[in-house]
Amino acid sequence: MRRSALMLVMGWLAMLLSGAPAVAQPSSPAPGRTDHGPAAERALPGHAAEATAAKSPASTAPAAPSRADTRRSRAAYLADQLRRDPVYISDQVPREAPRSSAPFFAAQAARLHVPVYVMVLPDTALGAGDAGFLAGVHDRLGRDGLYVALSGPGMPEVQAYGVEVPGARDAARATLYELPYDAMPRETFQHFVDVLLSGRAHERAEAGSAMADSGAELPKLHPGPTERENQSFVTGIAVAGIPLAVVLVGLYVRRRLRLRRARGGSPVPGPRAARSPAAPALSLRKPGDAPDEDTEGRTPGRTPQGGAADRARKGAADPPSRGRFAGLRRPAPAVTVLLVVAVALAGGLAVTAARLFADRSYGDDALPTPADMRSRVERVTAGLRHDPLYTDPESEPVLSSAERTRLHKRLAALDVPVLIVAVPSVTDDESGGNREILVQALHQRLYRDALFVLADPLAKTLSVVNYGAPINAYALPRSHFVLPELHETRTLGDRLDALLGDVADAPRDSAGNRPYDPGTAADPVAEKVLPSVFAADFAPGLMIGTFLAALLLGLVAAVRALAGAVGRRRTAGGPAPGGVPAASEAPDEPSLAWLRRTARQEADALTAALGAHDALPERTRRRAWECLDAAALLIDGDGDARVDADATPASLACAVALARSGRAAVEGPAAPERLCHRNPLHGPARGTRRIPPAGGGRARSLPVCGRCRTVPAPVLRLGPAADSGRADRVPYAELPGPLAALADGAAIDQLTRDVREYFGVH
Repeated sequence: MRRSALMLVMGWLAMLLSGAPAVAQPSSPAPGRTDHGPAAERALPGHAAEATAAKSPASTAPAAPSRADTRRSRAAYLADQLRRDPVYISDQVPREAPRSSAPFFAAQAARLHVPVYVMVLPDTALGAGDAGFLAGVHDRLGRDGLYVALSGPGMPEVQAYGVEVPGARDAARATLYELPYDAMPRETFQHFVDVLLSGRAHERAEAGSAMADSGAELPKLHPGPTERENQSFVTGIAVAGIPLAVVLVGLYVRRRLRLRRARGGSPVPGPRAARSPAAPALSLRKPGDAPDEDTEGRTPGRTPQGGAADRARKGAADPPSRGRFAGLRRPAPAVTVLLVVAVALAGGLAVTAARLFADRSYGDDALPTPADMRSRVERVTAGLRHDPLYTDPESEPVLSSAERTRLHKRLAALDVPVLIVAVPSVTDDESGGNREILVQALHQRLYRDALFVLADPLAKTLSVVNYGAPINAYALPRSHFVLPELHETRTLGDRLDALLGDVADAPRDSAGNRPYDPGTAADPVAEKVLPSVFAADFAPGLMIGTFLAALLLGLVAAVRALAGAVGRRRTAGGPAPGGVPAASEAPDEPSLAWLRRTARQEADALTAALGAHDALPERTRRRAWECLDAAALLIDGDGDARVDADATPASLACAVALARSGRAAVEGPAAPERLCHRNPLHGPARGTRRIPPAGGGRARSLPVCGRCRTVPAPVLRLGPAADSGRADRVPYAELPGPLAALADGAAIDQLTRDVREYFGVH
């Protein structure tokens, strides 16, 4: 009592001597003030800003602590809270576990049918040295029951006193192993109760321990912003890439199949199938015959039938298109099917992604109320109104009784108002871990200018924010605001005492400024909202999906081209057995120079072969000579032993085919009597292949070479004249001349007779 009375008298004397009795009415910031001073200098990242503000009235000296304000242990404080309500939720974690969610914990605890005392504390509240924490709370509360402490992710601390709760420790272990680290306190406690009521707590704990030892990782319960961005990105790739790949690859395969049918696997249009009903019939006129009406002025055997002129006549006979979409072509059924499949596939993928990634927030449904967000600020301001030195009752005491007494004396001796707040700063508190926002909230509720000193009992750091105190806070040594060294022996109380000593010696500044507005803390509801899976990185995913679809198409085309090249390489390297020319010796679209050169070479080769074989069978010799004579009629009408300058591609190709047939007869007496109908340049046929006619109907067997019997090669395409371009080339059966008869499988002897008849030689 004497010490308290002495402190009270000293406090009143200090007030009278400082001439500041007016501070009995706290001053408020001047309305409309907008000028701000320079930004406060920070000693470390996260330290509160320091600035000077306008001069405020001097503060009162702290009164002697009352009996209610004396230092108490954390266990005693929590016991008092549990005495009021068996569920206590710390006001320091409103973003993770708001106090308004206490009825949920109470409902889950009621399922156990025993008294349950639940404490939800910050994740830094319990450490390795808190083994007797629950025992201390039970001793001070004096009530039997199951005590549960939830402190961040991990295993709950549980202990039963005076009640039978078999498997409580095993249920806590199973909760640790079965829940990922992002489980919220409500989910952790509910899972603990579920395991405890399952009757298999021990088995589940052992199974979870074995799974943890094997290195298995549990999937997260709640996707975060990064996971949602990844989900959105993958969804964009799938929605764009897979349907587009189906369309592109399908169109590519369709095109290749059409080309194969048109130039490889489809029937060769014969002379009758190639012409329209209005087109004139092919004629094997002799050169001396008079030209008919449709071929007047043309050289026999040089004019294409069914060519550009014929197509022009066809187009003129067609009725004109009508309607506003006259110039548009109706897509093929296969293309329509591909588009429908792609649209259905994209829609299915989008719906699946929307259902699979339906989470719209990361965290449980416990959202803090405004009362939850201001609960801690109200508690701290209420304590500061009674004592300028406030320490957090939920944390382990960081100041001894002697240190508190010494700090009170320091505060009473100062001529500037100083408030010390020793509370932890965590990301789940109302300020989001921002000390400047916390100090701003305290200043606004206190309506009092002061130099705020924040002492973090967890990080053991100090920071200062000046709200109107007449002192130059920039002059304080920076050494007070750095992290303590590893070999630091001074306690937090010693460091606070040294800081207050420097505050007493710091220069005064009557025109102090206030710190910059730190802004507002993140909205606890908005910060948990996840964007839709079709937002975030969905658009970049669409672009990448399009690129991957195009890349897949390129890979498919490259693989097909590589496979074709390997197949052609296997067939290259000279004639195959039976005299079948290699692919390089029988192109499907030969140039005029190649035809002229090859025709001359093949004719010379046949002449040399006939001269080298004297003892040939009569039938073989006759066929070889007939082939040579027919080839000479086609390419050397002048008899000058040179290829005629006006020889058409069809005549040159027919000469090459006849010369190769004659050479095959010389080299093998049993040579086939027909040429490959797909490309006569391949030489004699080695079998037949059933191919449907171009106009439909039953398939018929047509002669093919050994290579086309396995895989039909492209159809031989030639230009109608010597000066024709590549774009004018058509299947050889559409051109006039004897060569077109091979499309119907005509024999070699028939071809030689047609050539002689064509040129009037009997």
